[in-house]
Amino acid sequence: MKIQLLPDQLISQIAAGEVVERPASALKELLENSVDAGSSKIEVALMQGGTKLMRVSDDGGGIAKEELALALTRHATSKIQSLEDLEQVGSLGFRGEALASIASISRTILTSREQAASHAWQIVAEGTQSQALSPAALDAGTIVEVHDLYFNTPARRKFLKTENTEFGHCEDAFTRIALSRPNIGFLLQHNGKAVMRLSANTPQQRITDVLGNEFATQSVWLDEASAGLRLWGMTASPTYQRHSRDTQYVFVNGRFVRDKLIAHAIKQAYQDVLHGDKHPAFVLFLELDPSLVDVNVHPAKTEVRFRESQAVHRFIFHSLHKALGKTSAEIQASQPVQAPFNPFTPSVASMPREQVEMPLQSRPALGGHYQPSGVSNGAAIAQQFYGQLYGDLNPVNQGGEQKSHAYPVNSYSAEIAESTTLTSEAPQQYPLGFAVGQLHGIYILAQNTQGMVVVDMHAAHERIMYERLKNALSEQAIATQPLLIPISFYAEKVEVATLQALQGTDTLQQLGFDLATLSPTTIAIRAIPTILQGADAVALARAVLRDLHEYGASRVLLERQNEVLGTMACHAAVRANRQLTMTEMNALLRDMEATERSGQCNHGRPTWFQVSLNDLDKMFMRGQ
Repeated sequence: MKIQLLPDQLISQIAAGEVVERPASALKELLENSVDAGSSKIEVALMQGGTKLMRVSDDGGGIAKEELALALTRHATSKIQSLEDLEQVGSLGFRGEALASIASISRTILTSREQAASHAWQIVAEGTQSQALSPAALDAGTIVEVHDLYFNTPARRKFLKTENTEFGHCEDAFTRIALSRPNIGFLLQHNGKAVMRLSANTPQQRITDVLGNEFATQSVWLDEASAGLRLWGMTASPTYQRHSRDTQYVFVNGRFVRDKLIAHAIKQAYQDVLHGDKHPAFVLFLELDPSLVDVNVHPAKTEVRFRESQAVHRFIFHSLHKALGKTSAEIQASQPVQAPFNPFTPSVASMPREQVEMPLQSRPALGGHYQPSGVSNGAAIAQQFYGQLYGDLNPVNQGGEQKSHAYPVNSYSAEIAESTTLTSEAPQQYPLGFAVGQLHGIYILAQNTQGMVVVDMHAAHERIMYERLKNALSEQAIATQPLLIPISFYAEKVEVATLQALQGTDTLQQLGFDLATLSPTTIAIRAIPTILQGADAVALARAVLRDLHEYGASRVLLERQNEVLGTMACHAAVRANRQLTMTEMNALLRDMEATERSGQCNHGRPTWFQVSLNDLDKMFMRGQ
């Protein structure tokens, strides 16, 4: 066949196939145009999932009369003028083909009015045929109506899914734009019913309005900047884990993207705190010089390419790793201040009904300490106990530095209490509160300023030991505790072979062990990590040898470090059915508050839950 130019109509429909994959693709393009127009309010009305009607109206700058017809022409735009503009795009849309592509496969009505114009003008296009301009009534702004999408391309229409599915995709596109522009008010309607109404607000409130209170309350706010890069937004606690990636939003300079490099950095940051095959949730905004990122990679503009990809990867990983590593106290300090429950108000059990129905802040206070009905060790009493035991909780030495006092211990492992210090005078400064008892030898019950805290003591201690081991290993090697009398045990052949294969390496020494082969069936333990001296030495040595055999000695300290340290921490953690004293339980709570990522065990499961006093009131129908 001869080489020949394609007809204009076919060219437009081919372009439409790239840009308008489904109704949601068209909606995304129209919303981006409204955002770029400087709108403060955008309204979307859809019929039948966007296939019958898609109407987007805004109060932006509008389009001049003489440019209205040009707006429906391929590769016509006001957003870039030169190659330099393309290399540092600051707008969402810039290709100048969206309106033309949409119009080529629909019946489109474009109505617009500039601020200074006496009235609006309208143009109607059906496929590639446009009618003459006509005057119209409209306040400043633009309305784009797209009727009967794919009316002239029935083959493409056959690939559309059900109405609900197509609307779901449209809602996703709307949500992404709404999250990226909290300063703009949005309205989404479907088949005449309002689905989402959002007023202009702060970024935090917009995220809460879109994704809900549960996401917001279980997320950490972060805002990090370095070397011209800035990452801010909300990332959910690993306990807010999802079965799918439906709550993952990344924006680069305000543009929603799906980028493998960013996704990998986020995955690495969550790798030792996420459980199983679950997925994290986040809304993150990456900002950098537009000239350092290429957004002209894909027609849909959801893929980008960074000039300094490794630097971006490191920055995102370290920013998220830092945010997820915040201690309980740091997380509480970074959250918006809300009116807390007053621990010195009377128990609701002793209040008249009319007082129970009052807001918490309005309940009358008593002269003494607050003490819940049936509980003998409340937060205030525990605080008073520590005050009597240690006197001034924050004494200052002559150099002006704050002194620390270690918690006493009984049978609880010494290293927990030795590193646990009191750092504040007020009970509300202890996010996990103070212990009131132990449940079935597994859970610690504590009371804080918000209500009740339930702690899985083994999972919590496991995370504490794991973080200490990681910190120790990052400082070259884990400290070793020689045993006064070496412990020998019967070993399997594979254990002996694994130990012999380690001869000539310092892998075991770096992990804090000194093991020796006494015979073909016997291994002696001469030293174990100092931090794990309370653990079962034989079980611990066997577990480490098993991991070394499975992962290979050469990979353990590089690729599989987290797995081996997790095994060691698990064996060192306090076991179920271990009866702890009140002092030991409070020592564990203080350690949790000072330990990074203490909200999750090494396998990503939660280590503690908060039950608010309001929730307890609802459970027992107080005030109803």
